Amino acid sequence: MTTPLKKLRIDIVSDVVCPWCIIGYRQLAVALEATGTEHAIHWHPFELNPAMSPEGQNLREHVAEKYGTTKEQSEESRVRMTEIGADLGFEFRFADHMRMHNTFHVHQLLHWAEQHGRMHELKQALFAAHFTDCRNLSDDAVLADVAAEVGLERAEALSVLEDQRFATDVRTAEDYWLRQGIRGVPAVIFNRRHLVSGAQGVENYTRILEQLSETEQSPGSGPGPNTKEGDQDHV
Repeated sequence: MTTPLKKLRIDIVSDVVCPWCIIGYRQLAVALEATGTEHAIHWHPFELNPAMSPEGQNLREHVAEKYGTTKEQSEESRVRMTEIGADLGFEFRFADHMRMHNTFHVHQLLHWAEQHGRMHELKQALFAAHFTDCRNLSDDAVLADVAAEVGLERAEALSVLEDQRFATDVRTAEDYWLRQGIRGVPAVIFNRRHLVSGAQGVENYTRILEQLSETEQSPGSGPGPNTKEGDQDHV
């Protein structure tokens, strides 16, 4: 029987408009609970579409342009993700009017929320705001509303977005992960050493956590997992 790590650091590079990011996180969360792994999660910014205009773009049109996805393929992908999400307790409500957004302001708000100890809660709320409620994440007022819903001060949230006080910090963080070779999300880094890319599934995450427990406790062991899988915003 594998002895769980005392405290596993988990860095997750992601974007709130990436469906596989919330799926991957939910899968990982199940595996963490199943293995009894003590952990600390640290969220980091990644923009799927940094050049997107502030008003965003219709989601189906976006994936058709970016990936050449047909309407039928898009629908199949949405059905698949909706089923996977339901198994994990997350509700996807894809709609024809759903839009893809530029998330630079989103990441600035998350950076601010971290200073108040609410980054994780806000991250989860933003995933739901986008994928469950189809709220407009391009609208600063909507972002401030979501912040208030997790106990943060709405007026201060609006001020943060208006004066862009954390813009440089977010760009610096994004550039750091790009320099580390992160080009797709979700990207999960365990104990600052082991990269796992994509939504791996509960069974695979469980196996990875067990492998990490053995590796971290055995100085002579080889490197931990470095696997890739995932579809980013391909919906």
